[in-house]
Amino acid sequence: MSTFMPYAYFQCPCTDSFPQSRNLGDESPVSVSSSFDQDDRTFDPRAPRANYSLYPLEHLLYCEDCHQIRCPRCVLDEIVTWYCPNCLFEVPSSTVKSEGNRCTRSCFQCPICIAPLSVSSVEPHPEGLGAENLTVGGPYVLNCAHCYWSSKEIGIQFDKPNGIFAQLAKIKNGGEPIITARERRKDREERNRDTSAGPAVDEDGVQEERAANLDPNEILDAESQFSNLKAFYQSQLAEASPTSALTFSGGDYGYGSPGALSRIMGLYTGGSFADKKSKSKKGMMREAQDALEGLQIVSPTSEDEIINRLQTEGWDSTASTVQKDEQSTYTRFINDLRPIAHLLRTKRAKRCKTCRHILSKPEPKVQTTRFRIRLVALNCIPSISINPLSPLLPGQKSAFLVTPLKPTQFLLTFTNPLFEIVKVNIATPAQTPGRFANKVTVLCPQFEIGANTDAWEEALREGSKGIEREKRRTKAEATEGQHQAEAGKVWERGRNWVSVVVEVVPASLSFEGPDFMKSEEMLRDGGALREDEDVLEIPVFVRVDWEADAAHDESGGLSGGGRGESEVREKRELAYWCVLGVGRIAQD
Repeated sequence: MSTFMPYAYFQCPCTDSFPQSRNLGDESPVSVSSSFDQDDRTFDPRAPRANYSLYPLEHLLYCEDCHQIRCPRCVLDEIVTWYCPNCLFEVPSSTVKSEGNRCTRSCFQCPICIAPLSVSSVEPHPEGLGAENLTVGGPYVLNCAHCYWSSKEIGIQFDKPNGIFAQLAKIKNGGEPIITARERRKDREERNRDTSAGPAVDEDGVQEERAANLDPNEILDAESQFSNLKAFYQSQLAEASPTSALTFSGGDYGYGSPGALSRIMGLYTGGSFADKKSKSKKGMMREAQDALEGLQIVSPTSEDEIINRLQTEGWDSTASTVQKDEQSTYTRFINDLRPIAHLLRTKRAKRCKTCRHILSKPEPKVQTTRFRIRLVALNCIPSISINPLSPLLPGQKSAFLVTPLKPTQFLLTFTNPLFEIVKVNIATPAQTPGRFANKVTVLCPQFEIGANTDAWEEALREGSKGIEREKRRTKAEATEGQHQAEAGKVWERGRNWVSVVVEVVPASLSFEGPDFMKSEEMLRDGGALREDEDVLEIPVFVRVDWEADAAHDESGGLSGGGRGESEVREKRELAYWCVLGVGRIAQD
């Protein structure tokens, strides 16, 4: 049997806007509307939606303006800093928008094993006297120290050891240069200018040949093809949709826009009030014709080459799914893989969705891990822990394996992180929801927890009173034989913590017996035990009351308030559901 550790999960109030239903298929409009009216319904930890609303206390934040718990789903993220995890250099947001979320320096990962790559020279290091002062010249390559992969295997070498990202963007696999998007745009403009002026004819009457980079049948990569297609269709849209009174000069909202005056008049009046220019036949949009306009023609011979390559090189030459996902373009073979630039990371601030109050804000410096603002719920809400009251017996395997139909007592401990005295009221259902109803009884549902003051001040203030009280308690335990749990009294109290006793009678997991004693769910499922249904979970409703200093505005402090205003205290209240995982029920 797997080991069990007790836990305490807290419910975020952001899920209160969704209806709680036992069965997802029974959510009719009537049941949904009625579920909103049931404010006093018991929280069901086994409901399907409960998995998305329960979190450990360490994963929650606290909004001081709304005085509510905030989970990761009810906060807004704001990017504070972009940085590279390899070189720890901060990247401006303008560079991220233009170059993408990759490091533009010399930080690369191996395409085979994702290990970091280092830059080294192809030429051997000089030996002899004074060799340590000599610099090794190029060409340079990227090497992997883990799998010994090198960029020389795909025919890529660099002239300089710095700025590898810019050099790699201009080299194809095999060493051929890549024409950048800016150069293609310039060539496209020159081509359009030459086409409008007419074909250039020399003395022999032969049309002037285009440059090598203007080959219409060139095989382009995915990025170049997309840029060509985007530029081509933008020019076609500008030509096909003339500017009107409701459009900008660039024609961004001309073609197919419901805001055009001619289109609106044509829809309602049939074009009788449209101007003469709108009645004229518009230019028809044509499709791309060559590679310069974004048309990529794949010949059958290219597919035959891929099949022949698979037959000769085998399955080991193909790239895995993980390697393909890391590449910016689609690749099939290992020889087509390129070095991977390091993915940028971010530091993010978190705001409350309701009031936009900052809940967490890290330092903008990349090297530090500190936070300027960090409103963790662990510092604002009493933490809860549960443990068995009785010690482990010699023949018992685990303290968290409870016996069905046998009363078992657990110790529920609340720890106060605040500097004020806290009043706690807890409530549990008499029977837990679900197919197997467990009976729960809290012996002391109302109690106070002391403030989180200094331990030394507490010890000096208590003085000899604490020693005498401990002696009386030890004497009482010796006379009675055992410390007995009493209703309405706490079990144990400390400086900023209180322990109370919870008595649980676990239900039997047996499906045997008459049908009138079984629930409808048990009869419908046919006696099948669901996953983790033997876990004993207790829903607990907690309400915390305390008095804190009233918040003053900055202007109020400068207005010369008296001493009485600074001592004004306001009452604060916080109520929430939590689920306690006690242990596993032994099967009959």
